[in-house]
Amino acid sequence: MKIYMDHAATTAVDPRVLEEMKGFFDKKYGNASEPHRFGTEAKRALEEARGRVAELMNAKEDEIIFTSGGTESDNFAIKGMAFANTDKRHIITSKIEHDAVMNTCKWLEAHGYSVTYLPVDRYGLVDPADVEKVIKPETCLVSIMAASNEIGTIEPIAEIGKICKEKDVVFHTDAVQAYGKIPIDVKKMNVDLLTVSSHKIYGPKGVGALYIREGVKPEPLLHGGGHEYGMRSGTENVAGIVGFGAAAEIAQKEMKKDSAKQTKLRDELIKGILKIENSHLNGHPTKRLPNNANLWFAFIEGESLIMYLDSKGVAASTGSACSSKSLEPSHVLLAIGLKPEEAHGSLRLTLGRENEKRDVDYVLKVLPGIVEKLREISPYKGKWE
Repeated sequence: MKIYMDHAATTAVDPRVLEEMKGFFDKKYGNASEPHRFGTEAKRALEEARGRVAELMNAKEDEIIFTSGGTESDNFAIKGMAFANTDKRHIITSKIEHDAVMNTCKWLEAHGYSVTYLPVDRYGLVDPADVEKVIKPETCLVSIMAASNEIGTIEPIAEIGKICKEKDVVFHTDAVQAYGKIPIDVKKMNVDLLTVSSHKIYGPKGVGALYIREGVKPEPLLHGGGHEYGMRSGTENVAGIVGFGAAAEIAQKEMKKDSAKQTKLRDELIKGILKIENSHLNGHPTKRLPNNANLWFAFIEGESLIMYLDSKGVAASTGSACSSKSLEPSHVLLAIGLKPEEAHGSLRLTLGRENEKRDVDYVLKVLPGIVEKLREISPYKGKWE
């Protein structure tokens, strides 16, 4: 038995994506900056991929800058706007952002910028009114994620974007988890900067993009030959970008079908798990990503739960995959009101295209016994009762 339910961490490269990429490693290997036929062939493929990535968020092709992934794009957006506005040294974000946003903001704080970390409610939702309250003349950027990588809650991005537009403040959203899973329209959402990543939508790792609305000018972080419209120097990873473009096009065509299927499986998974005594859902019950089920169990420790599930052939995670090696409780779960010992008992199951009802049934079959076994040996139980 081998069941993968950690798609928020990464996805397998879709065979159709891999097929499109293959020729760009050994046959169409030109540098896209060179004027000869090898280079122009690579350039053509790169620009076609740019159009595919743009279309999935209703952007223009020349508003897409390719990067090495979500972390670089977040850094580019936040540091880039901070460095471009040295007379405005205030940033607004939330307490549940991905580490790529949180740690970038903390780095800027150490270098003289002030950051407001907005609270969230028990579901992980940011209140747009809170954003409006803390915007001030020296605010250079608001950065609120589109959907939580951990608890799956979908944020009111359009409302926040409208406020930022009215206040003339640049708005960035990390849409790494949302892109390709739910509709994204940068125009309707009033987004100025938007982060996406290839390997979350069945594309290759090491490729991402930053949408930069026309007229918005973050300071480049990488300087060199002036690639990517002068915004991100470095020879482009053409094979990876082609794969990203292919994955975006597939997501565009199949999102509705995938979302409906995964929502149904997710709801069955959540409903079944909540039958386990002292289990609780993290995140919003309905305003959540179609593939995300995040729960916590009293009296047990998440790492042990993951290991037991792995021994049964199920791949899952506890907390964010990017920081799961840390012994600290999840900052996201603490922000929604969980105690540290409760946060340590979390389980994240994230579905993908290949998951079927039999996978959900199997997890619901083995999970109760694992929870029961861990509670029998739990050092927490006596302290909590």
